[in-house]
Amino acid sequence: MKKTTGMDRAATANWRPATKALRGGTWRSEHGETSEALFLTSGYTYDDAQTVADRFAGSAQGMTYSRLQNPTVAMLEERIALMEGAEACRTQASGMAAMTAALLCQLSAGDHVVAARAAFGSCRWLCDNLLPKFGIDVSIIDSADNAAWEAAIRPNTKVFFFESPANPTLDIVDLAHVCSLARAHGITTVVDNAFASPVLQRPMEFGADVVAYSATKLMDGQGRVLAGAICASKQWIDEVLMPFQRNTGPTLSAFNAWVVLKGLETLPMRAFAQSRSAVELGEFLEPRVLAAGGHLRHPGLPSHARHDLARAQMDATGPIFAFDVGTRARAFAVLDALKLIDISNNIGDARSLMCHPASTTHANMTEEARAAMGVSEGLLRINVGLEDIADLTEDMDQALAAAGM
Repeated sequence: MKKTTGMDRAATANWRPATKALRGGTWRSEHGETSEALFLTSGYTYDDAQTVADRFAGSAQGMTYSRLQNPTVAMLEERIALMEGAEACRTQASGMAAMTAALLCQLSAGDHVVAARAAFGSCRWLCDNLLPKFGIDVSIIDSADNAAWEAAIRPNTKVFFFESPANPTLDIVDLAHVCSLARAHGITTVVDNAFASPVLQRPMEFGADVVAYSATKLMDGQGRVLAGAICASKQWIDEVLMPFQRNTGPTLSAFNAWVVLKGLETLPMRAFAQSRSAVELGEFLEPRVLAAGGHLRHPGLPSHARHDLARAQMDATGPIFAFDVGTRARAFAVLDALKLIDISNNIGDARSLMCHPASTTHANMTEEARAAMGVSEGLLRINVGLEDIADLTEDMDQALAAAGM
């Protein structure tokens, strides 16, 4: 294969986001294909024994085994790194594989983690169950309380772990403050940026060390495959992550990588269009929700406690928000009355999707833990898609009416 300008960092440095999303990381074979080639192979052959010895020793570049390298996967990794503004990226089999690897690769028994209270249910499971199982202490704090981060630091604190915006409560973390605090204490920040994608927010611009993704979400954007990614400095990827990844094998398949590459081509258009529709739908819903005694959490609306911070950190506030209708029965009534919007626990999709987090994405948590983070029985989370906003508004209008709102 030959490298094109898509793999030349010097040539791509000044490209704008939409161009990076379309052309970054592109390799072409001798056939000159326009779409990235899909390499479905587990292994590789070599011209001679010394070549393979040099590759395994690290003294020569080239493929050795698809658990470690694959041309299609490598193109995706280069493209995501370019979009993120990171030195390097390694893809993972899923979003949770990315979160797990980003934490376990750098933590040992006796270490301490400070983690945000508001988080995806499986991310909280890592903090509440998996890490303590291996002798790693975790302090759970209110991520919106800047003072709480510093107060939680111990001599053995190694990692700050958080989402911003958070799933499903849309909590916003002050990235510059928290990342600066971490660096001052030699702590590594791991940021789950799945709700934003690198198109809408780039935490490394605010000092984050590691940015992790469920690429299943906005990056694919069409509900097709599972994928994850971890971005960081080349040194951290090579020296900290790779020994873990090489020997535990959370490898992304070449086919899934190819599908995500296709998704990235339209990510900038989708992310901004869906963000605009989300704000418009939120503006329509908020008075109805408030009138029924509930509340709406949308960082794109002035009513959000950290609206100004969200707008300062993000290029747009994303397609996802949450609103509380009071009870589980009413939340189910809204869901059951939907005619256009699908009931689904996925996010980032081009289709509008809605779910009840307490009984789905956060069902593995205790009722007390859900209540502490704000995942109430009446909370609904919506992913606003690319449908006409008038159709989405009409569907929500009739669903709320059917639920007595």
